[in-house]
Amino acid sequence: MIVDILREMEQKAEKTIDIDAILKGKMGAKAKWVPSPLKAWLKRIVHQDEVNRFLWESRDKTGTPWLRECVNYLQMTLKVTGAENLPPKDDGRLYTIVSNHPLGGADGVALGAIIGEHFDSRFRYLVNDLLMNLPGLAPLCIPINKTGKQGRDFPAMVDAGFQSDCHMLMFPAGLCSRRQPDGTIRDIAWKKAFITKSVEYQRDVVPVHFSGHNSNFFYRLANFSDRHLPFNLAMLFLVDEMYKNVGKTFEIHIGKPIPWQTFDKSHTPAEWAKIVQDKVYKL
Repeated sequence: MIVDILREMEQKAEKTIDIDAILKGKMGAKAKWVPSPLKAWLKRIVHQDEVNRFLWESRDKTGTPWLRECVNYLQMTLKVTGAENLPPKDDGRLYTIVSNHPLGGADGVALGAIIGEHFDSRFRYLVNDLLMNLPGLAPLCIPINKTGKQGRDFPAMVDAGFQSDCHMLMFPAGLCSRRQPDGTIRDIAWKKAFITKSVEYQRDVVPVHFSGHNSNFFYRLANFSDRHLPFNLAMLFLVDEMYKNVGKTFEIHIGKPIPWQTFDKSHTPAEWAKIVQDKVYKL
């Protein structure tokens, strides 16, 4: 009976994640040449039916409440250490919260729920524009499409975020962690933008470390893609990896804020970014 009700709800609901529509939007008329088996595989690997079911069931929520609903849906247990290091929400200042990115999806959702609840939803993500297909997430996002016209507007979009009256939640690596030659799971080198913009807009930096990892398959694919392909093939599997992490426990360590004045000319912005990255991995 419950299954029948869900099916009826899905039939009445407008799809939010629609591979056919996304392909058409990205490829135009060329989308019709994509083989049907490939489309079916894409829908399966992004869990189109499961995601759309969740989006329908959580359609009455947006922003931070929607993020918390995601955490519950994924049955994530979050063990937070250092919550007292988060600045008071009413101190009149704005902050840049930076974290490693081991999962590429669930970690962003979990941190968003924690940061959003602490700061009464006054924060924003910089995200890939594909995530703007999620209506519950969209109000918290500044969309980034580095391969299209928005790529040329990237600096202005980052400025818009830092000029706002919202805290910024950033993953400075720009993509999720990779397995290193020594077998450890670690972000690639962090980009310097969070340093330069935090100094420019006088925002202290709050370092965060998120535990967790994806599957061995994902890391093998990601390393192959990074070395041999002109696009990030591994990104297609992030939703599948998210479902593999359902029901797991994650540890989140929040460090003390780093005053923006720390980032002086004794190091270049790129060097400061590495110093903060190393600090995160020591939390």
